[in-house]
Amino acid sequence: MSGHSKWANIKIKKGKTDAARGSVFTKIGRELAVAVKSGGPDPNNNSRLRDVIAKAKQSNMPNDTIIRSIKKASGELGSVNYEDMVYEGYAAGGVAVIVEALTDNKNRTAGDVRHMFDKYGGAMGATGCVSYLFNKKGVIIVEMKDMSEDDIMMLALDAGADDVITGEDVYEIYTKPQDLEQVRGAFADAGLEILSSDLEYIADLYIDPPAENISSIQKLLEKLEENDDVQEVYHNANLPEEDEEE
Repeated sequence: MSGHSKWANIKIKKGKTDAARGSVFTKIGRELAVAVKSGGPDPNNNSRLRDVIAKAKQSNMPNDTIIRSIKKASGELGSVNYEDMVYEGYAAGGVAVIVEALTDNKNRTAGDVRHMFDKYGGAMGATGCVSYLFNKKGVIIVEMKDMSEDDIMMLALDAGADDVITGEDVYEIYTKPQDLEQVRGAFADAGLEILSSDLEYIADLYIDPPAENISSIQKLLEKLEENDDVQEVYHNANLPEEDEEE
């Protein structure tokens, strides 16, 4: 897998995390909390919260758990404040890695992330050490069955999107960060089911790491993703699909 297909990454992660649903719910609960803090508890007026609720439902998170998380974030049940943190570093073979986290303890999370980089032959670096190799873009995922490729392309370009990638069963629409909400709104107004809508780090160039480093790279990415504080992991490596799906 090349690493630059968001939906392919989602499907691979889902296959791994279905067996660790508690961890998935923990991560989503934190996303719900941050979404509520940033835009309020009403999903009708908070597109970020709408997206996280949709993500929660796709992961089979119970409705009462979703509601409880929203109430807790809005202060009705007490609250915990989470901070957005971004860590950068290199995996084995010179692969660039960006880690996004939500944490209530920055020292703990930084220590955990640094330990994982060190354990699997990488090194965590200073802010900016690899982010220049990535561009932050809006990424919207919609079901392929809802509209033809030509119609999707026309709708996307009219709404201000930069590119459309046709996957196996979805369309991936890419936008400038500031255009994400506008393009998302155009697709919602067209009646399309939006599977995912978020800002993502997209690498400018994907590299082929040395074969002897692939196992260490995959273990690092897997362990990072298993950490409750870590929300997303981005990298610029072309990795074999069959190994990532194991």
